[in-house]
Amino acid sequence: MMPHAPRRTALPCQPWCTPGLLALALAVLPGVALAVPPWARREARMESRATEQRRVGMTLDQAVQEAEHRFRARVVRAGTVEADGRRIYVLKLLSEQGRVWTVRIDAETGAMN
Repeated sequence: MMPHAPRRTALPCQPWCTPGLLALALAVLPGVALAVPPWARREARMESRATEQRRVGMTLDQAVQEAEHRFRARVVRAGTVEADGRRIYVLKLLSEQGRVWTVRIDAETGAMN
């Protein structure tokens, strides 16, 4: 005859384990699950800074870097002019093939034409 395994009994409910506390935990846990993770908060801060930078505008150095990257050319001359109360960067670019052209960049919006 085999000995019987000890019988498991349910753990007694602790004094803090009440139906009201259980209901509260179930109500709060979905909010905790939907909370924004740290990496998302960091991305939101970065986007906020980028939005603020766009609102304030870009520097001449940033405009030069953007134009060189976008057109794969070298900026050989850069200047600033005012048009209708707006600051416009005027950049002269030189491609590897020797082509020269001018690009105008709105300092506030970053729009190129």
